[in-house]
Amino acid sequence: MTVLKTSMRNFFAHKGRMALSAVAVVLSVAFVCGTLVFSDTMSTTFDKLFAATSADVTVSPKSAEDAGEAPSSGRPESMPASVVEAAGKAAGAKSAEGAVASPSVTVVDSDNKNLGPTNGGPTIAGNWTRNDLRSMDITSGHSPRGPTEVMIDADTADKHDLKIGDELRTIAATGDHTAKISGIAAFKVTNPGAAIVYFDTATAQRELLGATGRFTHVNVTADAGVSDTRLKANVAAAVDKAGASAYDIRTQKESADENRKAVGSFMDVMKYAMLGFAGIAFLVGIFLIINTFSMLVAQRTREIGLMRAIGSSRKQVNRSVLVEALLLGVFGSVLGVGAGIGLAVGLMKLMSGMGMELSTGDLTVAWTTPVVGMALGILVTVLAAYLPARRAGKVSPMAALRDAGTPADGRASVLRAVIGLVLTGVGGLGLYAAGQADQAKDGSLLLGGGIVLTLVGFVVIGPVLASGVVRVISVVLLRAFGPVGRMAERNALRNPRRTGATGAALMIGLALVACLSVVGSSMVASATDELDKSVGADFIVQGKGGLTAEAERALTKTPGVDHFSRYKDVGADITTPDGKVTKGAGLSATDPTYVKDLRREAVSGDVSDAYGKDAMSVGEEFADKHRLKVGDTLKVAFDDGRTGELKLAAITSDEGSLEKGAMYTDIATAQRYVPADRMPLTEMVLAEAAAGQQDKAYAALKKSLATYPQYEVMDQTDFKQTLKDQVGQMLNMVYGLLGLAIIVAILGVVNTLALSVVERTREIGLMRAIGLSRRQLRRMIRLESVVIALFGALLGLGLGMGWGATAQKLLALEGLKVLEIPWPTIIGVFVGSAFVGLFAALVPAFRAGRMNVLNAIATE
Repeated sequence: MTVLKTSMRNFFAHKGRMALSAVAVVLSVAFVCGTLVFSDTMSTTFDKLFAATSADVTVSPKSAEDAGEAPSSGRPESMPASVVEAAGKAAGAKSAEGAVASPSVTVVDSDNKNLGPTNGGPTIAGNWTRNDLRSMDITSGHSPRGPTEVMIDADTADKHDLKIGDELRTIAATGDHTAKISGIAAFKVTNPGAAIVYFDTATAQRELLGATGRFTHVNVTADAGVSDTRLKANVAAAVDKAGASAYDIRTQKESADENRKAVGSFMDVMKYAMLGFAGIAFLVGIFLIINTFSMLVAQRTREIGLMRAIGSSRKQVNRSVLVEALLLGVFGSVLGVGAGIGLAVGLMKLMSGMGMELSTGDLTVAWTTPVVGMALGILVTVLAAYLPARRAGKVSPMAALRDAGTPADGRASVLRAVIGLVLTGVGGLGLYAAGQADQAKDGSLLLGGGIVLTLVGFVVIGPVLASGVVRVISVVLLRAFGPVGRMAERNALRNPRRTGATGAALMIGLALVACLSVVGSSMVASATDELDKSVGADFIVQGKGGLTAEAERALTKTPGVDHFSRYKDVGADITTPDGKVTKGAGLSATDPTYVKDLRREAVSGDVSDAYGKDAMSVGEEFADKHRLKVGDTLKVAFDDGRTGELKLAAITSDEGSLEKGAMYTDIATAQRYVPADRMPLTEMVLAEAAAGQQDKAYAALKKSLATYPQYEVMDQTDFKQTLKDQVGQMLNMVYGLLGLAIIVAILGVVNTLALSVVERTREIGLMRAIGLSRRQLRRMIRLESVVIALFGALLGLGLGMGWGATAQKLLALEGLKVLEIPWPTIIGVFVGSAFVGLFAALVPAFRAGRMNVLNAIATE
């Protein structure tokens, strides 16, 4: 009880000093809880949607694509109307209704503006059925009654200011269809971001499937008292009697689970990525907490000595500090849980602004979320305070006879230096071995180990490095400020352990920033270099879902173009002469000019021969693995087609990153084995302008596809910029998440300076008494902060560039061979760190300048 009272008294006596450490705990716990609440809310949203849209029993073709996945041919798998009739006759079936749905469409308004979601969500077209009434209400107008009418969901209508009577054009693989809006339907549950258009059944069959009397799935409704499981068995028996057994039959729960699985991987990636950054924030927060309690213990040395002198044991003193840490952990974690829920709501609003609608009505806070947040916050705080608590327990009763405080730890432990050097050396060897690896998979394990060991090594050896690096920075930066600069240098060097820990917190975040910047820049530079070497075509045309036949016809009429090269991903299972079957081999069907536009080199045979009748090429690695040679015969089972025997006419080099290991055959060959209605759409078209016609051809191509906003015409400059923008967007998102760790690190600098000012109160009073002005005092503290920040930045950026350079060597094994250091970014971050130091010192410097000189001198 005495220990608890003492801890409570000390905690509230130093509540101002604890505040910044508490903020670190709050931020870290908030990120964890916010991530969990956000991901649980997304799961709840999709669960409600899938439960509302799934029929009691659903029948679909077994070869149908996964939920939400667009078929490569642009035409969904379908079944005859006889299946609907058979399912409706099953025992326990109240009704059966044929449905049509296709995610392979683009819908545009009268201004040719794409109405599809910008967040990656699907645009789905289908027929309006009774089953849709489970999830939607017609809020305006009526359902479509003929080919000239279409209905749209209310979210899309609101987003694009659509109203009844407006004209929409639906672009599908079977052609374009124009109709006017006859009705608007609103979701009864939250629509995460899909755009939905409805036709009448006959129009949906004709415009989406290219045939009448066929459906993509059958919705079966159960009679009262009939379970979904029982109905499924009855429907299966009825469908089998009809002579049609190649169908998947699922209950409502099974359909919902299948749909959930389709979006689950995306949600898991987002969830674990955000938790990873929360872990980084926790790691940085540990340094802040250690520093806080170390300095508090040092400042209370005389007080602890008195406690020991009047009978307190080492364990009691130790427990007293740990109880303070426990109070800090509980306080910070409770606030963090609440902040996490607020963060989740903020993320939902942000996602809604980006096009993914999430309703606060679906906000889900599982009981495990606050438990996990509290447990993590308390555990991390107590563990971080353990070393300072042990140090407090070792304070001797004789300390009560000395002045307050303890001599600064001017020298780092020799043992610490040795351990740090060993860890850094082993980590460096791991990075070197990763750079020399022959396989990216093996090298990635060495890279991960090297990163962890060098990071820990730098943290351990930080106090040793602080003594040398701070002196170097001071010579360059501080000596120009005269005596004030030299005092700032000595303050930073006074306690290398503290300086090392404070700098290490900033080092972690900046090391990751530097590493990812090097990797991102190298990826862009490598892809750009490979593009210059490999792509001979002037223009690249591509878009989501593949080019429809009408879009291809529009392209072929473009003036000023010498030739077009189409690319289709046909896919196949390939059986080699050694009897081994390669499932899902990436077989590409292209025009003969494609290898000229992409400059594919052969190590054996002639690539042009691969475009002869029933011929193909394979990559060098695949050929070596199966001991293939030109002239061998491969058995190729085409996806959605027949099996044929193709002659190996060429083996292409795997050098370079563009289409490494690709296999090619002529489009005409693929068409002999794949039915026309199952032939994949053209994914990409390369175009070569006629001599001297580049500018005119570029403008003409854009004009030809002007009515198809889902496709993009790019010259090589455009394509390079697209690659750069894609990598840049990814890095900006990562930098934003790393910003949390950097914010915690800044709080660490603020806390260190604030406690350091309190620790040096008497010293500051004496300096003021002998003539140091307030301005000079504030400048001294700001310079000390800048040095600490630059120390952490120098270590972090150097470490991160080493990691990034090693990672690039592994990427070189995949064809990304150019190492590029983004010096503007690195220099900008380093200079920015100085401003971070200045910002962190504002409040501590201001408080130091306001001290009363006499009161400061009288402080013990």
